[in-house]
Amino acid sequence: MPRIRRDAINLINIGWSTRKVARHCGFNQSTIVRWKEKAKLYGRGLIPTLSSKPKHHPSELRNEIVWKIFQQRIKNKRCAEVVHQELLNQGIKVSLSSVKRTLDRTGLLKKRSPWKRFHPHVDRPYPLKAGDLVQIDTIHLMVDEKKRIYIFVLIDVYSRWVYAKCYEKMNSKICLNFVREAERHASFRFKMLQSDHGPEFGKWFVSQIKKDHRFTRIGKPNDNAHIERFNRTLQEECVDKLPKDVFKINCELKKYLRYYNHERLHMGINLKTPSQLLTK
Repeated sequence: MPRIRRDAINLINIGWSTRKVARHCGFNQSTIVRWKEKAKLYGRGLIPTLSSKPKHHPSELRNEIVWKIFQQRIKNKRCAEVVHQELLNQGIKVSLSSVKRTLDRTGLLKKRSPWKRFHPHVDRPYPLKAGDLVQIDTIHLMVDEKKRIYIFVLIDVYSRWVYAKCYEKMNSKICLNFVREAERHASFRFKMLQSDHGPEFGKWFVSQIKKDHRFTRIGKPNDNAHIERFNRTLQEECVDKLPKDVFKINCELKKYLRYYNHERLHMGINLKTPSQLLTK
């Protein structure tokens, strides 16, 4: 239709009357006249089809309530459910769906990413021995405004045995090689891997790893609590003191992992070391 309107106006511009254009295009003459008026706004380009959505609704929220919703969101920066309850506490009666629609129209509603794929639920195993549940994650280190380096980290939940290595790039193939290298250094086999929804842990990685795998829930970093806590420890005790160089970081990681797995006492395993737990 935008092209038909443009072509009709072009015929008028070359000298055709609105009645002749109407007969030629098969539209009513009054329709051609309206297109001619719209062409004054859009020029010689396409004349778009305007939305038929009504501008007002008899049951729409009053402007005062819309402004209250907007102010409450800006003030506390909380989710729609919290904003709704705070308005109710103030004596303002409004439905939760109305709050969500208002925040959506104002661009203040954080929606779920459309790029997150659905993954079927896999029961989380209880770690009764080494390798029953191994968590894996990636630390992103900024070298400058346009460059990053990446540290792949892996921890066995039962024994707290860890392995880490730094790389210049991050993809599924590197992640696959990292897991295989970590398993060669471990004294046990990995039965199930657990990761977040990072691109390095995508469909290809899951198909090639040939092990049981489960994803954490979206927006629930506590599902990977052991690896997240180790990431903080690794950065505080080792990485933050080093220059952002892959070779130097890997040299120090070898020393630190030896200390972490064989000398450092862990409160989570009754003040023992991972090597002591694995030997036992």
